[in-house]
Amino acid sequence: MAEFVYPPVIRTALTAFKALDLRISIVGAEHVPATGGAVLVSNHISYLDFIFAGFGAYRVARRKTRFMAKDDVFRHRISGPLMRGMKHIPVDRTDGQPAYEAAVKALREGEVVGVFPEATISRSFMLKKFKTGAARMAADSGTPLLPVILWGTQQLWTKGRPKTLTKRHVPVTIMIGEPIHLTEADKPVMVTRRLRAAMSEMLDRAQRDYPAKPAGPDDSWWVPAHLGGTAPTLEQAEAEDEAEAAAKAERRAAR
Repeated sequence: MAEFVYPPVIRTALTAFKALDLRISIVGAEHVPATGGAVLVSNHISYLDFIFAGFGAYRVARRKTRFMAKDDVFRHRISGPLMRGMKHIPVDRTDGQPAYEAAVKALREGEVVGVFPEATISRSFMLKKFKTGAARMAADSGTPLLPVILWGTQQLWTKGRPKTLTKRHVPVTIMIGEPIHLTEADKPVMVTRRLRAAMSEMLDRAQRDYPAKPAGPDDSWWVPAHLGGTAPTLEQAEAEDEAEAAAKAERRAAR
């Protein structure tokens, strides 16, 4: 089936990458399957992660990734038509089953489906707890999990920080790990633990090999606490997430 929306969106992104002179490095390109379904599983540190995670698969094997995203994005007057045109999959957080079934169907039809198992952006820039949905989708569709780690994208636009979409020369690492093939005996919880452990090792390598350092003390916000930066720890970030969720709940109740 012809693609009318995805190709121009990709060209626009490539033009922006070039204009900003982003220093994009793709590691592990050989792991992207040339054909067949796969669940692309990425960490989540920026509002732009779907662009870069999808770019890794596209640049290497010309695979177009269909990302699962909250349905609010699909109701927006600008992003909605684009998301539907690129055949991304809307997720209703009050009832995720239709999205799950749509994702499994797409995987069985040979598509690459993108998932952020942490569900929300990690303020600490470290891996949060993973949901088991990606492993269950891979098992139900008979497709592999493709782990992807992004690093550097948080400098452009992340939660709790102003947008810096015009920042130039930012290094961006896209690291693609070996596909994880499931067997009938594998349990989603155990597979998810294995997946998270593999991605944790990848993230550690991406962080330590990253070619840029903070420009000064005021620029260390994007560096994790354990590496000497001023980003919140996992525990502090979790407390902030809980406070934000409670505030949203209060606002909904007040309506």
